[in-house]
Amino acid sequence: MAETSSRMLTLLSLLQARPTWPGPELAARLDVSERTVRRDVDRLRELGYRIAAVKGPHGGYRLEAGSALPPLLFDDEQAVALAVALRTVTGAGLEAAAARALATVRQVLPSRLRHRIDALQVTAVPRRPEPVVDPDLLATLASAVRDRETLRFDYASNNSASNDNPTRRRAEPHHLAIRNGRWYLVAWDLDREDWRVFRTDRITPRTPNGPRFTPREIPGDDVGAFINARFKGSNGTDSWPCTGEAVLAAPASAIAPFSDDGLVEDLGPERSRITLGSWSWPALAAAIARFDADIEAVHPPELAQAFARLAARAAAAGDGH
Repeated sequence: MAETSSRMLTLLSLLQARPTWPGPELAARLDVSERTVRRDVDRLRELGYRIAAVKGPHGGYRLEAGSALPPLLFDDEQAVALAVALRTVTGAGLEAAAARALATVRQVLPSRLRHRIDALQVTAVPRRPEPVVDPDLLATLASAVRDRETLRFDYASNNSASNDNPTRRRAEPHHLAIRNGRWYLVAWDLDREDWRVFRTDRITPRTPNGPRFTPREIPGDDVGAFINARFKGSNGTDSWPCTGEAVLAAPASAIAPFSDDGLVEDLGPERSRITLGSWSWPALAAAIARFDADIEAVHPPELAQAFARLAARAAAAGDGH
């Protein structure tokens, strides 16, 4: 009986994940016959789930909207995923709400799943202290994105939305995103006629919202790649504008742990090559110089020139002391 109940729970999870499932595909996913799938569907119907049969060459099933679903029915993987998600919430001031949500969910889970998520103690360590964002502000921005309404807002130029001299902006909001624990709004700036990535903690909305708009296509049609590209100083693909390489008089084992997204090649006991990117050639030269190792060769010429300028600045700073 336990095997049947577990299979029915998996079947219900699959039906919730996609609008329609062909019968043979469900049978393959559950590793049972199509006849067994039909019996399990009938059992779920008896429990109050509205599952419609879909006509076609092989037939199929669809979980209809408005089904009288029992509250919080999770399989093991879903329960673990939910616990991890709620326990690793950081930023935006949502930690306390996430903890309360997990406590509420825990109370209605079966004893077996409660013990499993209780054993899963996870600590989310933010990379840096992040500014707290009002959850109501996130809800306001999310509603504007959903309803495709133009936003009018004041935007602070520093780390605080209480800046005395904010700029007034008009933008078509397209996506809310979180990167390294910090929330951003991706929008088309109507006055600058270009895409912008706004920090939400610097936004103070003005009401009411403006007219509805027809969504534009985000460059590359990938929000994550677009945001990463902007943070790298690129207006195109998710790549650094300046990429170069250097041969260092240090073993790869000493360089690799601190290379971030760079590529480190082992050239021998005390030599390695690092390929790295940055938003400018001087910044790239500084990033390579931080390894505190003699530099035998660099490429391309723009990187060598940046090293020369950086060396002159460093020498001037040293002479000043």
